[in-house]
Amino acid sequence: MSEINAIGADSVGIVTPKTAHFNASFTLKSGGVLPVFDLTYETYGELNTEKSNAVLICHALSGTHHVAGRYTPEDKYAGWWDNLIGPNKPLDTNKFFVIGVNNLGGCHGSTGPASIDPVTSKPFGASFPIVTVEDWVKSQAMLADYLGIDAFAAVVGGSLGGMQALQWSMAYPERIKHALVIASSPNLTAQNMAFNEVARQAITTDPEFHGGDYYAHNVVPTRGLRIARMLGHITYLSDDAMGAKFGRKLKDTIKYSFDVEFEMESYLRYQADKFAGEFDANTYLRMTRALDYFDPATAFDGDLSAALDKVTAKFLVISFTSDWRFSPERSREIVKALLDNELPVKYAEVTAAHGHDAFLMPDEHYHAILRSYLSKIEV
Repeated sequence: MSEINAIGADSVGIVTPKTAHFNASFTLKSGGVLPVFDLTYETYGELNTEKSNAVLICHALSGTHHVAGRYTPEDKYAGWWDNLIGPNKPLDTNKFFVIGVNNLGGCHGSTGPASIDPVTSKPFGASFPIVTVEDWVKSQAMLADYLGIDAFAAVVGGSLGGMQALQWSMAYPERIKHALVIASSPNLTAQNMAFNEVARQAITTDPEFHGGDYYAHNVVPTRGLRIARMLGHITYLSDDAMGAKFGRKLKDTIKYSFDVEFEMESYLRYQADKFAGEFDANTYLRMTRALDYFDPATAFDGDLSAALDKVTAKFLVISFTSDWRFSPERSREIVKALLDNELPVKYAEVTAAHGHDAFLMPDEHYHAILRSYLSKIEV
């Protein structure tokens, strides 16, 4: 039995990440400059002769370039959007050439705070500049150039990834045919920014943080990163989803202690430990800050419609009824601004119980919407 069949006929199979090196300096929106940088990425499917079938996947806060497939036949976990991408799946790799990229400032191969600064020969640490959604899109465009792709058939993203898809339509209108903005918003609400600040405070006040230069001390601000992840994870789920999965179930007989008593506590601690073992705290700080800063309407006196005036892409915007962190009302703001510019946009509000994480789930109705829209894209 072949590896791909052992994994599943609708899987992209065994995948291998690649790294693109850019020798030119990169000036960020903050004014910081990287003398050189790397972007780690993966591809699925085949680029056609016309190079017209490329689809870019933009990841969310804790996402990576590993969007689909597995690294070995024994790999326990597939890529984070594997249920969506593959042969005959909604984003069909028989038709599209799909690209996943780890954003600049990340901690999974692309140049980030844990990378070695070529000037000092030490990790960047606290000196790594603040990155923005605009910086990510600019670097993704450079990756497209590197791959010889003039325009994307579609740019797709959920949450923070959806913000990148929206930014693509504004920054490079001639290089994007379709934008799929899922469970996202044109900016963060004050409440969302508050959640991000609490998460950052948990990290920066950890005694092992050392001002962001913890690499030199051979430590990790694990306590702060664990708390940040717990807080974030709570906001990604709906109350109904948490209730259905855990309710008030006890882990064992009640002990009247501050140790793990309830299944929910056990789950949160497991997720926190797993995350702290594989994600970099400095990257987490920068990803949440990029979320805070994104607001394309700022340069237009708060007028999102004016910000989208130069957009030419066609849009699919999807929201989920139980998503209270990126609510349907926020998606409808994007839809209204697009309609104000008489742009073609399709909007779907999906009834789902999973909260913000619904965009990652293999919901039948949600996937049917994506399949229908993507099948009509000409390449």
